Amino acid sequence: MEDRTPRRGGILTGLPLGQGGGEIWLRLALAAGIAVAIAGLLLRLPSGIMIAGLLLGLGMAALVSLQDLARLRRQAGAAAAASGAVAGEAEGDLFESLAVPLLQFDAAGGLIRANATARALLDLAPGDLPEPAGIFVDLGRPIRDWIVDVAQGRLPGGAEMAGLRGRSRGEEAERFLQVTLRPDGAGGALAILQDTTTIKRMEAQFAQGQKMQAIGQLAGGIAHDFNNLLTAISGHCDLLLLGRSADDPDHGDLLQIRQNANRAAALVAQLLAFSRKQTLKPERLDLAETLADLTHLLNRLLGEKVGLDLLHARAPVAIRADRRQLEQVMVNLVVNARDAMPEGGVVQIETRLERLEREVIRDRAILPRGEHVVIAVRDTGCGIGPEHMGKIFEPFYTTKRIGEGTGLGLSTAYGIVKQSGGFIFVSSTPGEGTEFELWFPQCSDLPAEPVAAPAARRGARRSDAVVLLVEDEVPVRTFAARALRLRGLSVLEAANAEAALALLEDAALHVDVFVTDVVMPGLDGPGWVRQALERRPGVRTVFISGYAEESLSDDQARIPNSVFLPKPFSLTELTETVQAQLAA
Repeated sequence: MEDRTPRRGGILTGLPLGQGGGEIWLRLALAAGIAVAIAGLLLRLPSGIMIAGLLLGLGMAALVSLQDLARLRRQAGAAAAASGAVAGEAEGDLFESLAVPLLQFDAAGGLIRANATARALLDLAPGDLPEPAGIFVDLGRPIRDWIVDVAQGRLPGGAEMAGLRGRSRGEEAERFLQVTLRPDGAGGALAILQDTTTIKRMEAQFAQGQKMQAIGQLAGGIAHDFNNLLTAISGHCDLLLLGRSADDPDHGDLLQIRQNANRAAALVAQLLAFSRKQTLKPERLDLAETLADLTHLLNRLLGEKVGLDLLHARAPVAIRADRRQLEQVMVNLVVNARDAMPEGGVVQIETRLERLEREVIRDRAILPRGEHVVIAVRDTGCGIGPEHMGKIFEPFYTTKRIGEGTGLGLSTAYGIVKQSGGFIFVSSTPGEGTEFELWFPQCSDLPAEPVAAPAARRGARRSDAVVLLVEDEVPVRTFAARALRLRGLSVLEAANAEAALALLEDAALHVDVFVTDVVMPGLDGPGWVRQALERRPGVRTVFISGYAEESLSDDQARIPNSVFLPKPFSLTELTETVQAQLAA
């Protein structure tokens, strides 16, 4: 058995802390002649944060001391009334002054007293003795039944309940409490309280983050597969349109197919935005200029019934973000605000600078200290009910009627803001309106000096060049090969990296450009290209993928003369990209 005798100032040396934490022991003198060894927990959360749970140990020590004092008082008897009075006074002082929240109940489960720490925790006035059911909820069984069972000895070991919601009259209307019930030695029961609100919030934040990450991974995977399908659909549609004039009876049908394929591509782009796997091109954005450029479009979207009010920060504020994606976020939020005010109203957009002197926890997110730029979008519409608040950023979740929305507007905004290093918060009161706040790090970089673009190098558009096309999706490879051959290029096809490397073993084979998918079974695109360039260092490369360029950026940076073409791409985009590589 472990030696748990307190040593050296009361704390054991060599604490047995494992991956999840361990116990900590110390010795505490509570009153003259009374000293107890108490235990507490040292918890290691998934994030690595260590939380000491000594309060429970202190509470148990207080319980032991109060029981000892009650026993001493009973043993004194009538012959030692004076000693009993002293013991009673000591007990009362000890109960009141302990830094552990304590409640004492009688044998019937009624609240007798609460010490100062418990009153502060539960926002009780001195002498305020509410019903236990008015303090603790979500037990599944009346709290009074638990108290009576403990007081009457039907639960000799006491009872412990974690995760209770404690009602408070303060600003924070709800707390999570851990309650330990033990007999008090006088026929009643003592409750030791531990505020676990912070831990519960961290657990909820972790669970929410895990859920959104899982949804994002699913959305990103679906988007990749759909981009392959859309590349084949729109690509073969382009091939069919090449041989038909506007008078052809099938021309209009083919245009419809291409237009709807483009709409589907936009939908997939929104999924990629939510999953934070889209390609961003961040730049320094002065918000006053950016929003001013967007005003005309926003006014057109709002219509005649809804006005737009811009409130700019007194000093210029700037953030680092992708201009096109930020504009998409603002459009989504403004359209949502418009739809919430069918009878008309005003949408207000405000920018301001916020300086945080310390980390701030808000809506399960931790805002770091420093300067932040806030963009607030407010409306005076119908508001969002509390039952919807936890789901509004999930893809395809919408409260609109069928046909009025896809449920991707807010999830897209969420993904773009997160990928840009920011935070998005929402507050709403049903019947009064909604406010979305976007928090971004302040960009302190000076505006870049305009640099004249160098004259484009115009090389010959070669029609005798050889392209090695590597793509595991047969429909995509078929379309791409036909498109390149229509431009007079010679195309070698390979279904995977291993087949491509086998072709290149022929030293007599000349290749000008590699066109390769990034993610393939076996060796991926960057992997086989690096091997090929060891023998053919001058070949240029076009990477194609349904994933974002960010998933490739590190590998691409190590491969010279390479460019990225996202799927879905059109016939023209593919051929022009390859011709540009040939002409470079």
